[in-house]
Amino acid sequence: MNKLSSLLLLFLVFTSCTPTYNLEGSSSVSSLDGRMLFIKTLSNGEWVKVDSAEVIHGLFSMKGVVDSVMMVSLYMDDESIMPLVLENGNIKITINNTELKATGTTLNDALYEFVDKKNAMDLQIAELERKEARMVMDGGDLAEIHKQLSQEGSVLIENMNTYVRKFISDNYENVLGPSVFMMMCSGLPYPIMTPQIEAILKDAPHTFKNQQMVKEFTTKAKENQELIQEHQRL
Repeated sequence: MNKLSSLLLLFLVFTSCTPTYNLEGSSSVSSLDGRMLFIKTLSNGEWVKVDSAEVIHGLFSMKGVVDSVMMVSLYMDDESIMPLVLENGNIKITINNTELKATGTTLNDALYEFVDKKNAMDLQIAELERKEARMVMDGGDLAEIHKQLSQEGSVLIENMNTYVRKFISDNYENVLGPSVFMMMCSGLPYPIMTPQIEAILKDAPHTFKNQQMVKEFTTKAKENQELIQEHQRL
């Protein structure tokens, strides 16, 4: 009996230490009711399903074992809705017409704090066009307005680039660094080594540089750089 009790206790200890995710979601978007949502992760160039749940009366939930921290996306059918980190803990998903957010765990909190701040910076930059129109309508000199707003825009863009670089460098050693790096690179027309990318890679550890997606991008970017240089020489 004592041996059996010891084995049961040992089993409970190991079970309690197993990393698990408990995802609870809420949505105020009525069109999601009755739809299936999927968590997918990118593996060897393909999005692979990890878990799924049906939205019932604006609520959905998923739970399971997470062997390692994963960067995943929440999908509806074949459409990616939002990124999130699948990690040990209780993850809260909020979906409404003005907000998509994952909170409750360390990396998800960090990711969406970054997203919120980056979005705010993007809005500041976009606001410059409306500011220019207002200044022109108020009778300002077009050349002076353009000069002033160009300077303001340069400062805003540099601040945003600095923030993005710092976030990636602060997260070199976890899934957020490579994932945000690839999100940034996805805005380029094709893989190329920009000053921003070179600055990020300069002090990056080997674990970051050898991450599959990062390595594939930088390899292709360097090849494209060589092709451009060769074309310029000719």
